[in-house]
Amino acid sequence: MHNICRPYTQEEVFYLDTNSENNLDTRGVPIIGLTSEEVRERIDNGQTNHTDISTQKTVGQIVKSNLLTYFNLIFLILTVLLCIVGSFRNLTFLPVIIGNTVIGIFQELRAKKTLDKMSMLNAPHSIVVRDGEQQQIQSEELVKDDIIILSAGNQICADATVLSGSISVNEALLTGESDEIKKKSGDRLMSGSFVVSGQCYAKLDKVGNESYISQLTAQAKAMGDGEQSEMIRYINKLVKWVGIIIIPVGIILFCQAYIMNGETFKKSVVSMVAAVLGMIPEGLYLLTTVALALSTIRLAKKQVLLHDMKSIETLARVDVLCVDKTGTITEPGMQVTELVISGRCGDAEMDKRAFAHLLADYSAVIEDNNATMEAIRAYVAKNEIEKGSRTLLKTQPFTSANKYSKVSFVEGDYMLGAPEFIMKDRYEEISEEIEEYQSKGYRVLLMAESGEDSIGSVRPLGGISPIGYIVLSNPIRENAESTFTYFKEQGVAIKVISGDNPATVSEVAKRAGIDGAENYVDASTLASEKDITEAVDKYTVFGRVTPKQKQLIVRALQKQKHTVAMTGDGVNDILAMKDADCSIAMASGSEAAAQAAQTVLLDSDFGRMPYVVFEGRQVVNNIQRSASLFLVKNIFSLLMAIFSAIFAITYPLEPSQISLISMFTIGLPGFLLALEPNRNRIEGNFMVNVMLKALPAGLTDVLSVGALVICGQVFNLPSEDIATAGTMLLAVVGFMIIIKISHPFNKMKYGVLLINIIGLLFCGLFLGRLFAIESISNICFLLMVVFAFAAESMFRYLTLFVEKLSSFFGDEKNRRKIRRKIRKYNIFK
Repeated sequence: MHNICRPYTQEEVFYLDTNSENNLDTRGVPIIGLTSEEVRERIDNGQTNHTDISTQKTVGQIVKSNLLTYFNLIFLILTVLLCIVGSFRNLTFLPVIIGNTVIGIFQELRAKKTLDKMSMLNAPHSIVVRDGEQQQIQSEELVKDDIIILSAGNQICADATVLSGSISVNEALLTGESDEIKKKSGDRLMSGSFVVSGQCYAKLDKVGNESYISQLTAQAKAMGDGEQSEMIRYINKLVKWVGIIIIPVGIILFCQAYIMNGETFKKSVVSMVAAVLGMIPEGLYLLTTVALALSTIRLAKKQVLLHDMKSIETLARVDVLCVDKTGTITEPGMQVTELVISGRCGDAEMDKRAFAHLLADYSAVIEDNNATMEAIRAYVAKNEIEKGSRTLLKTQPFTSANKYSKVSFVEGDYMLGAPEFIMKDRYEEISEEIEEYQSKGYRVLLMAESGEDSIGSVRPLGGISPIGYIVLSNPIRENAESTFTYFKEQGVAIKVISGDNPATVSEVAKRAGIDGAENYVDASTLASEKDITEAVDKYTVFGRVTPKQKQLIVRALQKQKHTVAMTGDGVNDILAMKDADCSIAMASGSEAAAQAAQTVLLDSDFGRMPYVVFEGRQVVNNIQRSASLFLVKNIFSLLMAIFSAIFAITYPLEPSQISLISMFTIGLPGFLLALEPNRNRIEGNFMVNVMLKALPAGLTDVLSVGALVICGQVFNLPSEDIATAGTMLLAVVGFMIIIKISHPFNKMKYGVLLINIIGLLFCGLFLGRLFAIESISNICFLLMVVFAFAAESMFRYLTLFVEKLSSFFGDEKNRRKIRRKIRKYNIFK
């Protein structure tokens, strides 16, 4: 028996044929592929298609990234210093740090488990020939020398050689060029490219880490380090700068307390640790990680798979959504509604019955496996239309560049595809017949007889002769109208980008309730990038769009400062999806599109999109709100450290007191508020929004506690009394900002506030020694009450001042005035 596990000779390659029914070559010899024993041998030798390159963290990497951090090193040093001086009471921050680390590891592992399970269900599959039988297995389970069957929509999973058949491939992921390349027997196939049309057998030459797919899959599944979302980027910057500042500030405070103020070594260390501890946003990064992980898990339960967690924020910020017609606005499946004989048909014997038989012959021999051809084959099968007796010469598969396919029989040459592309400058002859159906939202294909025979010579009939039309329809999705209405209400513009006739797409978009759907353009008339840039402002619907034009439309929108999301389900969408700020794929589409996308709708239901946007808004808005609580502590501690250095005083608080305040006015309320449903639109810059909320409270803390410390020195109050009063004062201001950021209140927010007040009072009354809360003198209590009332007014007026300042500088007219004055000043100078 002939075994295909060894390399084929050129003669053998010539005889192979893509007969999927019995796997025979043209000499009747079976194609059996590798045997089970040969597969096991290659697996033992590590010659599988499994790759070590992954965009997801391993368990070890998750533990390491949460445990071995810069701030955990700082906490370890602080712990050692406190142990050296015997101040064990001030180690109260340790349970919080350990808890933060454990929770972070647990949530990331939980999210990983969920995503791994879903990724396995949604993993790329391949059809392989083994032991003479076709099997569908995961692409990672393929081995070297396996023989696979490739057809339209498949991503080539490893480097291979075509053994038989022919396909058109797009190597855009490798070369950046969207041109389709014809591959026939003996040609090389590069992993990472994808099949546009045709079918073939291919033998795998390089698998796993040896193939290009190792790098390309990583690029397709995740954003690079330079493509972080706005929120993550600013949080990383904050953490970085705090990490730089705390070392010199800590050294200055220790030297000042120990050398200049003559404090004991223990007191100097304790005060320095308190200041440094207050400047570290230890919970902010954890809050972000946990919120994103929980959001990923919630989306997974809704059949939404995220290849990249950061895409949650991008989706929430999207203001332009580019969608395809088929599979997004309409159901993915197509159906033939009617066959119509053209009024221009020159064949007197051609009627619907003869047309149907011609269509049966055509669909039986053409290699295309796209949705259109599948619908035609289903129509032929359903109506039991028998094939004729035409003799095949050769075929030319459909390409997105030509937008038609061609079959040459001995009896004649026939073309099937987009009427405009087949008829070209003679399209006006049949336009009226087609527009009747396009105006109702149908898709119309033209079957025509070509004026050229198989070797290119002109037949006597000359030119193109229309025969008839195949009228196809896609049912509008049930939830399409409500989905697009939602996006309209949210101020998200919709751009429909399709390869179909623009009039047809426009009609479908109208029925789906897309605003501005009557404004459409034929993209074949857009000759340059400048034309496309002008068109994106004027038109909602783009028809006859090539894959490269889809990419240019996305880029044009991005140049206009839009955040663009691109949805797609086919290989022709990949170029645009790769360039979009966020890409969404339908799982019912091609594997290549699903692998390239950041977000995959596993049930292919576009109606999930509002929920995905809701989830993104909840995460970003709640993290933004909670981040302001963390930043209050950081602002206070930094400014208080500077205040202490300037006025040559010892930092007034102890680490245990900072831990108490952090627990009940920052950490716990921050995490609880981050779980609240929040569907408000995301507006403005993340860091600006956080600073505007945090700055008034941070300044209030510094001014009130600073004044309390000065008054305490004037009245010669004990430092323990001042520290306790300062802690209570910080608690009062902390609850002020919680109340401020919680508006409007509901039962959940009242509950959060009450829980934290009770928790703080309980720790102060029953665990006072642990948190350094001492009994204070009457005069110190009176000062604390006076400054608490003053803090309320101070916080209110500082908030109004910051808001007005923000409003003034946020107004474009005012910014222009300021810029003009600056330029005028520079000229004067």
